[in-house]
Amino acid sequence: MRNPAQRLAAAAILAAFAAASGTATAADVNGPKLEWKFSSWGNPRAFTVGIEKLAAIVDKKTGGNFTIRVAHGEALSKAKENLDSIKINAIDGAHFCNFYSPGKNPAFMVFSLPFLPLGDWNVSLKVREALYKHPALVADMDNWNAMVYASTLLPQYEFLGRGDPPLKLADWKGKRVRAGGGLGDAMVVLGAIKTTTTATETYTSIQRGTMDAVSLPYTYAQVAYKIHEVAEWYTTNMSPGTSDCPIVFNKTSWGKLPEQYKKLVMDSKDEVNKTQIQAYVDIDKKNLPMLQSKLKEVTYTDAQLDEFRKVAGKPVWDKWVADNKDKFDAQGVLDLVFKTAGK
Repeated sequence: MRNPAQRLAAAAILAAFAAASGTATAADVNGPKLEWKFSSWGNPRAFTVGIEKLAAIVDKKTGGNFTIRVAHGEALSKAKENLDSIKINAIDGAHFCNFYSPGKNPAFMVFSLPFLPLGDWNVSLKVREALYKHPALVADMDNWNAMVYASTLLPQYEFLGRGDPPLKLADWKGKRVRAGGGLGDAMVVLGAIKTTTTATETYTSIQRGTMDAVSLPYTYAQVAYKIHEVAEWYTTNMSPGTSDCPIVFNKTSWGKLPEQYKKLVMDSKDEVNKTQIQAYVDIDKKNLPMLQSKLKEVTYTDAQLDEFRKVAGKPVWDKWVADNKDKFDAQGVLDLVFKTAGK
C-alpha cells in the first residue's frame, strides 16, 4: 500500500497528465454541438480531399463540437439530385457537377466551354472564385438555396477509350463519347456523338461497348473510376477543357451556423485550396507512369491542336453566348473569364 507521500505524488502526476491532455484536446473555437451532412459520390479520392480537409479542420478546432459528415457513394443523395436535396434542406452541403444537369445551373456551364485558360492552378483558382461572385452564377445557386464555398479545381480533361484509337482528329467521327457541356459541343464539331452520364456510370459503359471514349479529369478521375482497366488508349495532350464540381453549402444551414463557426470555415479556405491542388499533383505522379505502361498513348501535333481550337474554340463560345443571352449576361460571364485570367 502506498504511503501518503506516494499517493500525493501520484495524484500530482495524474493531475498534470489530465491538464496536459485537456490542453491538447481543448477547442480553439468554442460553440454548440452540431453536425452537418455533406453529400458526395464515388469513393474517397483526390476530388474529395478538399471537403475532407475542411471536415478535419473544423472537427479539430472545435474539439469535436462541429463536425461535417461526408457521405460518399451517393449515400445521402444521387449525384444529379444534390442541388434538389439542398433546396429541400435534406442535406447541409454537397458536391455538384455543372454538366450533370445543365438546366439547373445554366451560367455555371461557362466552366465547361472548351479551351478556356484554366490550365494553370493559380489562374484556375482566381478565375473560378471571380465567377462565383458574378450575379448570374449567384442566381444559379440562389435558385437551389445554395452557396459556393470552394472549387474542387478539376484538372484539364483527357479521353480514355476502347477500340480504334483516334490518331487523327478525323478519327473521332462517329465515336460515342462522354463529354459534357461545351466540351461535348467541341467533340460534336469533330463528328463525335456526345452523351452525358455521371462518372460512376462510365466504367460499365466502356466495358459494355455502349460508349467508345470517356473524358475525365487527368489523371486522378480516370484512375479513381478504374476506366484504365477497361480502356485500351488515352489522349495525352488534347487538353480540351474542364468543368466545375464545387463544394456548395445549404444557405439555410449556413445562416444558422454560429458566427465563430462561419469564421472558422472561411478562414480555412486557403488551406482547403492548397490541399486540393496538392492532392492532384501527388496522384499524377503515381498514376501517369501506370497509364503509360498499360495503355497506348495518343498524342496530337501542334498543327492538329491548332485546328481543333480553331473549329471548336471560339465558335462554341459564341454559340453559348447566343443561346443564353436572353437568360443572363452570358457575354459578361465569358468576358470575366478572360479578364481575370489576363491579370
